[in-house]
Amino acid sequence: MPRPYVLLSAAVSLDGFLDDTGPERLLLSGPADFDRVDEVRASSDAILVGAGTLRTDNPRLLVNSAERRAARVAGGRPEYPLKVTVSGSGELDPGAQFWHTGGEKIVYTTDEGALRASALLKGIVGVDVVPTGPGLDWRVLLEHLHDVRGVRRLMVEGGGKVHTQLVREELADELQLAVAPLFVGQPDAPRLFGTGEYPLGRMRLVETRPVGDVVLIRYVPTAPGTGSLASAADRRWLELACELAELCPPSKTAFSVGAVVVAADGTELARGHSREGGDPVVHAEEAALAKIGPADPRLAAATVYSSLEPCAHRASRPAPCARLILDAGVRRVVTAWREPDTFVRDADGNGLLAAAGVQVAVLPEYADRAKAPNRHLVAG
Repeated sequence: MPRPYVLLSAAVSLDGFLDDTGPERLLLSGPADFDRVDEVRASSDAILVGAGTLRTDNPRLLVNSAERRAARVAGGRPEYPLKVTVSGSGELDPGAQFWHTGGEKIVYTTDEGALRASALLKGIVGVDVVPTGPGLDWRVLLEHLHDVRGVRRLMVEGGGKVHTQLVREELADELQLAVAPLFVGQPDAPRLFGTGEYPLGRMRLVETRPVGDVVLIRYVPTAPGTGSLASAADRRWLELACELAELCPPSKTAFSVGAVVVAADGTELARGHSREGGDPVVHAEEAALAKIGPADPRLAAATVYSSLEPCAHRASRPAPCARLILDAGVRRVVTAWREPDTFVRDADGNGLLAAAGVQVAVLPEYADRAKAPNRHLVAG
């Protein structure tokens, strides 16, 4: 399922609150951070908030800088990003600023909520109401934004319920937190994240920097998904596998492939690429798995990421990569590109793996990236 890059953005107190319980909105950020947020908005194709945030904060969600708006227009984009909200009930205030400022708007809701929202918002120009089914389905929502509305970068500004759902469903590609130097301490105040089950492992820190008197912290997820549905971390690891494929010494008789093996908690166990270390016949998965002890207990719950479907047949060595993966005890594989018939006819490594009980996820949106170092071998 191709979908936008999902960036969660929030300002929080030192004790993790989004606001206090007072009648006025607690301003956690200062002028410098507000300007940073404006810059992030300007770089996004769409901005999303939950219906609860519309009710409590009545935001406009605009790009405030005239220069940034002009740059968007000069780049062929609308002056303002698409504004998005989600509401299970469809109970929305037609008088909210959200509907009467900026450019186009879209509401994602349930089948029942769509009837209510359409009636309430009737007559407001530039508003689209889209049902996602009996319940609010985030994957349907993201696929629609990508395929129908052309959104490639989605900024999510809250509230806590929305952030919690996206993280728990492993759909958040990045978390940007502005941590303010104050405490709230009120047990009934809204928190950034709710309780419940979250993905395993530690997130990876990619940036920290002061912005005025707040500190910006950026994290990305690392823990692989489970099953055939891809998580945000799966996409990041597969992108790394595609980058490794570009390191391969060129060949006229073999594909250039990259592979990464990742434990369930997001720890990278090993990486490899075709013809690594001067071995003219070593395959990427083979090179990576050879760096891990066969008795490593993490292999059973690990995921192998490969830019090309693991081979089911090969002439250069006795065991193809699909067999090596099975023998290592790995039970999940994520790949970008199905092997063409260039060297082996009817190759079906994914089929061999699936028949043995391995969960296989294919992300075709990365196929062009995987094909790039192999353009001299295949057409199209």
